[in-house]
Amino acid sequence: MHLKIKAFFIMIYKTDYHVHTTYGDGKSIPEDYIAPAIAAGLYEIGFSEHLNLFNDKEEWTMGPTGVEKYLKHLANLRDNCNEIKIKVGFEVDFFPGEEKELGKFLSSLNVDYLIGAVHYMGDSTVVFGHEFYKGKNFNRLFEVYFEMVIEAVSSELFDIIAHCDLIRLFGHKPDFNPEPLYRELALAMKKHNVAFEINTNGRNRPLADFYPDKKFLHIFREENVPVCVNSDAHMPSRIGQYFNEAYDLLRNAGFTEMAVFENRERKMIPF
Repeated sequence: MHLKIKAFFIMIYKTDYHVHTTYGDGKSIPEDYIAPAIAAGLYEIGFSEHLNLFNDKEEWTMGPTGVEKYLKHLANLRDNCNEIKIKVGFEVDFFPGEEKELGKFLSSLNVDYLIGAVHYMGDSTVVFGHEFYKGKNFNRLFEVYFEMVIEAVSSELFDIIAHCDLIRLFGHKPDFNPEPLYRELALAMKKHNVAFEINTNGRNRPLADFYPDKKFLHIFREENVPVCVNSDAHMPSRIGQYFNEAYDLLRNAGFTEMAVFENRERKMIPF
C-alpha cells in the first residue's frame, strides 16, 4: 500500500505558475529559480511578474516600459533550458473602470497565461501593513474586496485569479458567514471560464494559511472551477512550497484535475 501511495505522488504533474523575480519584488533573477524548481519535482515553472498599468511607480511592480526586457529575458532562458518547461505570464493589477485600456494592452502580449489580482482598494494596497485596516469596518472591506475580484473575473481579461481572498492576509475575519460570497465568486469563475489558484504563500504571511480559505474549497469543486497550485514565490527557496499539502486539500475537496496553460490555452490534467 505504501508503494502505491508513493507512486501516486510521483505521477502528479506539478506546475508553479506564480513566481516573482527581480523584475518586480522577487529576491532573485529568473535563472536562480530553475534548480529549485527541478528539485521540487516541478514539470513546469511559470514566471508572472507584477504588472501595473496605472500605478507603476511602486518599487514592487513593473510598468509597461519594463515588459519588453522581461519577455526577452525569459524567451532566452526558455530557449536555453532543457530540464524543465518554462512558461511566461504576468500578475496584472486589476482596477475597476479601466478594463478597456487594460484589455487593449494585454491583448498585445505573447504569453502563456495572465493572472489577475486585486491588490488595491482605491489608492491603497491591502498588503503592506495593518494601517490600511485601521478604523475601517472589516465586514464591509471583505464584501467590497469580493465585489472587486468578481469584477476582475467578469472582465474576462485573465486566465487565473490570484489569491482570491487576499483580504484575509493579516488574519482578520468577517463577523458573518462568508460562504455566499465564495459561492458567488465560484459561479462567476465558472460563467467566465476563469481558473483559481491555491496560493501557498499565505502560509508565510500573518494569515499562516493558504488562499482561498480551505473551508470553502468544496464550493469551487461543486461549481467545477478549474484550479492550479501556485507558490507565489518571491525567493527560490519557496518554489513548490507546501504543494503536497495543497494537493491533499484538493483531493479531499473532490478535485481530480489541474489546469495547465500554454499560449493562453488551458487544458486539464488528472492528478
